[in-house]
Amino acid sequence: MIRFIFLIPLVLSLAWIVYLQLNGWTLKQGLKGFGYIAIFSTVIAVFYTLMMWLTGR
Repeated sequence: MIRFIFLIPLVLSLAWIVYLQLNGWTLKQGLKGFGYIAIFSTVIAVFYTLMMWLTGR
Protein backbone atom coordinates (compact mmCIF):
# COMPACT_ATOMS: atom_id res chain seq x y z
CA MET A 1 0.00 0.00 0.00
CA ILE A 2 2.73 2.45 0.96
CA ARG A 3 4.52 2.00 -2.34
CA PHE A 4 1.43 3.22 -4.20
CA ILE A 5 0.99 6.37 -2.12
CA PHE A 6 2.31 8.50 -4.99
CA LEU A 7 -0.89 7.66 -6.87
CA ILE A 8 -3.04 9.74 -4.52
CA PRO A 9 -1.91 13.16 -5.80
CA LEU A 10 -1.79 11.91 -9.38
CA VAL A 11 -5.36 10.61 -9.34
CA LEU A 12 -6.66 13.68 -7.52
CA SER A 13 -4.87 16.01 -9.97
CA LEU A 14 -6.23 14.15 -12.98
CA ALA A 15 -9.73 14.25 -11.53
CA TRP A 16 -9.34 18.00 -10.91
CA ILE A 17 -8.15 18.58 -14.50
CA VAL A 18 -11.15 16.66 -15.85
CA TYR A 19 -13.50 18.62 -13.59
CA LEU A 20 -12.03 21.93 -14.76
CA GLN A 21 -12.29 21.00 -18.42
CA LEU A 22 -15.87 19.78 -18.10
CA ASN A 23 -16.89 23.09 -16.53
CA GLY A 24 -15.01 25.23 -19.06
CA TRP A 25 -12.40 26.60 -16.65
CA THR A 26 -8.69 26.99 -17.35
CA LEU A 27 -5.91 25.36 -15.36
CA LYS A 28 -4.89 28.82 -14.17
CA GLN A 29 -8.35 29.35 -12.70
CA GLY A 30 -8.11 26.01 -10.89
CA LEU A 31 -4.62 26.58 -9.51
CA LYS A 32 -5.88 26.91 -5.93
CA GLY A 33 -7.35 23.40 -6.16
CA PHE A 34 -3.94 21.98 -7.04
CA GLY A 35 -2.57 23.62 -3.90
CA TYR A 36 -5.28 21.95 -1.83
CA ILE A 37 -4.43 18.62 -3.45
CA ALA A 38 -0.74 19.10 -2.58
CA ILE A 39 -1.56 19.95 1.04
CA PHE A 40 -3.96 17.01 1.38
CA SER A 41 -1.42 14.59 -0.11
CA THR A 42 1.32 15.90 2.18
CA VAL A 43 -0.87 15.38 5.23
CA ILE A 44 -1.55 11.79 4.18
CA ALA A 45 2.17 11.14 3.57
CA VAL A 46 3.13 12.61 6.96
CA PHE A 47 0.45 10.53 8.68
CA TYR A 48 1.67 7.29 7.11
CA THR A 49 5.29 8.16 7.89
CA LEU A 50 4.39 8.89 11.50
CA MET A 51 2.45 5.63 11.82
CA MET A 52 5.35 3.64 10.35
CA TRP A 53 7.74 5.33 12.78
CA LEU A 54 5.48 4.73 15.80
CA THR A 55 4.87 1.07 14.98
CA GLY A 56 8.52 0.38 14.17
CA ARG A 57 7.95 -0.97 10.68
